[in-house]
Amino acid sequence: MQDDLIAVAMSGGVDSSVVAGLLHREGRRVIGLTMQLWNQRRLPELMPDEPTGRCCSLDDVYDARAVASQLGIPYYVVDFERRFEEQVVKPFVEDYLAGRTPIPCTLCNNLVKFDQFLEMAEGVGATRVATGHYARVRQDSGRYQLLRAADASKDQTYFLFGLTQAQLARTMFPLGGYQKKEVRELARELKIPVADKGDSQEICFVPNGDYAAFIEAYFAEQGIDTRQAQGEIVTTSGRKLGQHAGIHHYTVGQRKGLGIATGEPLYVIATEPESRRVIVGSNDELLRGRFTAREVNWISIAEPAGVVRAQVRIRNKHVPAAASVQALAGGRAEVRFDEPQRAVTPGQGAVFYDGDQVLGGGWIE
Repeated sequence: MQDDLIAVAMSGGVDSSVVAGLLHREGRRVIGLTMQLWNQRRLPELMPDEPTGRCCSLDDVYDARAVASQLGIPYYVVDFERRFEEQVVKPFVEDYLAGRTPIPCTLCNNLVKFDQFLEMAEGVGATRVATGHYARVRQDSGRYQLLRAADASKDQTYFLFGLTQAQLARTMFPLGGYQKKEVRELARELKIPVADKGDSQEICFVPNGDYAAFIEAYFAEQGIDTRQAQGEIVTTSGRKLGQHAGIHHYTVGQRKGLGIATGEPLYVIATEPESRRVIVGSNDELLRGRFTAREVNWISIAEPAGVVRAQVRIRNKHVPAAASVQALAGGRAEVRFDEPQRAVTPGQGAVFYDGDQVLGGGWIE
């Protein structure tokens, strides 16, 4: 191990490129590693005519290599495709068919970027890794704390709730204190070749943004018939309104694309994988005052013995809402909102905040 060697996760985008540039300018010993996660040519029927806002493509590898060359740092591509498919893509497909709305970015962070990548970095002698995530880490009283980024519009802590103390101890987020516009300015100042490259979309392996089409194409490749997911659309009282082509086309809170006309706005209230029913109702029926979360990871604090007050975010764009959180046995927690919240969705993350500090988070049951 080389105490001063830092492995930078380079995606080919502006953020990770600036991280490499900043660390190199500071005189740190840096090595660039790009994770090959998914072959975009594997399902060619899903490729848009003019692909933009995506990552994991061959072009991104070329961009990352160009940045490393310009900086004069060692650079390698590492093949994580098999692990990514097993631990991110397959669970993504299975969750949709099980009536959940998954967050593959969080799974990727937990199981690939801050697990397998850390192992790979150690294998090349690096003691720490640095990424382009917008978040901050600090150490207080012997515990590592995860904090929101200075740029609230770019903050990515919602996707990082699974990080452990051991992972945070070896991770650097150099952009956590910057605004996005400042990062663009730094890219130009550092003469980064991708300074004006657009940001990538959230789900890298769905280049056209059509999740249901991806699931069907993936199943077709595997020789699996998705007709098993077809069923009825019913109201909360059980009245049948129509048929649907598969529960993977629907998520809690959805209004558009229901394929039914009743003269009043209807929203998806729930999906039932066992009965293959999609349940719809009014906006008021989407409100929930409480829920439970599984696989809860306490980050900035140890697991509390009693109730803690927090602001709880139930999806990435959700404004955190005041709630009481009670840790339960088996790594679970119960969340009770002060005011009912709209579209609490199974499969999404629930992240608990105390101001800028991330207390912890888990998966909504």
